[in-house]
Amino acid sequence: MYIIPAIDILDGKVVRLVEGNYNQKTEYQVSIQEMIERYRSNGTDFIHIIDLNGAKGDFRNQAELFKVIKATEMKVQYGGGIRTIEQVTQLLDAGVHRVIVGTQAVSNPDFLPQLSAAFIHKEDYANRIVIAIDVLDEVIKYSGWMESSPIKLMDYVDKCLSLGFFRFLCTDINKDGKLGGTAIELYKKLLDHSPMIKLIASGGVSSMKDIEELAKLPIRSVVVGKAIYENKISIDEIKAWNLKALTSI
Repeated sequence: MYIIPAIDILDGKVVRLVEGNYNQKTEYQVSIQEMIERYRSNGTDFIHIIDLNGAKGDFRNQAELFKVIKATEMKVQYGGGIRTIEQVTQLLDAGVHRVIVGTQAVSNPDFLPQLSAAFIHKEDYANRIVIAIDVLDEVIKYSGWMESSPIKLMDYVDKCLSLGFFRFLCTDINKDGKLGGTAIELYKKLLDHSPMIKLIASGGVSSMKDIEELAKLPIRSVVVGKAIYENKISIDEIKAWNLKALTSI
């Protein structure tokens, strides 16, 4: 299991939210370029970048973020406001390693079939699309976690799998930004439901002990954000863990 450091951007600033609440943010006095360089210089080769403005339809950060992403040699997993097939194509063609789709995939029933038709025959590209599953008490949330979907969690997973999408980023909103431990029981349910899932865990990681517990499950990778910024997990610890990680991400 691989650790992927997270960088969340809101209004051009590096931040962390609590339970996805835009009114409960901690702003860090560091630029996205500085954070990327800090990770790169310490041997990290994969980062997770989320445009929180884009997640709710505000694209003020996007042009600057794209410049930063294009300038780095690191592999970037990117999400926030991906609404069209054209956007997915442009990001993949520009070198973004993985594109995360969330809101549009949940709210528009035609989007995933269209995405599948566009990419499923392109083996490399199809593997670089990540389906975000953001859940609150197993209710799927979208649009910056402000809207709820009537689709049942496992039904949605089955739909995605049937269309050829196997890589999922699952965040339990109850855990996000609290440093109180991960949603390990939710991950067990998902993996029991379908062992075919390539699962990326997200939310609640507070220490390397949480990482060790997650690694007992067949989870491909875990996104870590606030624990790094609050010095609960060091970049050196991430580097050491990733050097010995055996599971492909």
